[in-house]
Order: sequence, then C-alpha cells, then structure tokens
Amino acid sequence: MQTTNDEFFETAVIIHPDECGASNDQVKPESLVISNIKYLGVGMFFGLIAVKSEIISWYRIQEMFRLHSFHMYGVIGTAVVVGALSVWVIKKFNIKTVQGETVVFHDRKFHWGMVIGGFIFGLGWAITGACPGPIFAQIGSGFLVIFVTLFSAIVGTWVYGIVQKKLPH
Repeated sequence: MQTTNDEFFETAVIIHPDECGASNDQVKPESLVISNIKYLGVGMFFGLIAVKSEIISWYRIQEMFRLHSFHMYGVIGTAVVVGALSVWVIKKFNIKTVQGETVVFHDRKFHWGMVIGGFIFGLGWAITGACPGPIFAQIGSGFLVIFVTLFSAIVGTWVYGIVQKKLPH
C-alpha cells in the first residue's frame, strides 16, 4: 500500500530529542516574528522587574554570598514557592498552554554532575555578580563591564558543547 506525503504527515508521531535536557513538547507551529516579539516583551518586563527589585545589583549579590542580607534569599525563596505552586496548579487542574497543548513534566534523575555544575555556576555568580538571566538587564542599566561576563558565558557554553559528550552524565 502506498501513502502520500499528506497521509504520512497526518499520522506521523513527532518525537522531540532530549539532547540538552530541556525538551520542548510544543508541536503547534508559531510565527517566528510573533514569537520573538512576545519573548522580547516578556524579557523586557523581566528586566524592568530585575532592575527595580535590585536583583541585578552586584552589591546585593555580594551581600547574599557574604550572608549580610536576606534580600536575595527572600526573592529566590519567593520564586521557588511561586514556581512550586504553579507546577502544582498546572498538574492539579490540567491547565493547557496558550496554544491549547498539554503541559508535560519530564522526570529527571539525580546525578552528581548537577551538584558540580551548581557549584561552578554559584562560583561564577559570586565572582561576577551576575547570573545568565539578568546579564542583559545589567548591560541595559549601563554596567558595560558585564560584556566581559556575557562573553565569558558564551565561551563557557561553547566549551561545554564541545566537551559535553566526554563528561559523565
């Protein structure tokens, strides 16, 4: 029996690779322009909140790592609680995405690479005063020295991509 291309695509199962550990189960196509505008808006809103709440402040980050202030721990703790409640609500009420798709949560197994990676991440965060999220907000706020941090983050990601297959997972 011969099938046409249309029949093949209607019945084909789409399998998303989990190569980077952060799979995206969204299968409905979306306009690239609309998608980028949407994420640009969300990113600008996040940047505004980050600046106003002082979570991009090098001094606030140093206070956190020196255990001199509760400010950052309060922000991070609040984010963890909101995230946990959001996941619980999504699972409990089977909330769909804006496109009407089911949200899928993937189980993750613990391995020591997570602890080592978290330590390296925290060390870089303590030294530079920036984690990946607010780097652009810091640059937008006029802290141009953060371009060094951005460049280092890009190089570090590139190096990880090269050595990833050789690391224990």
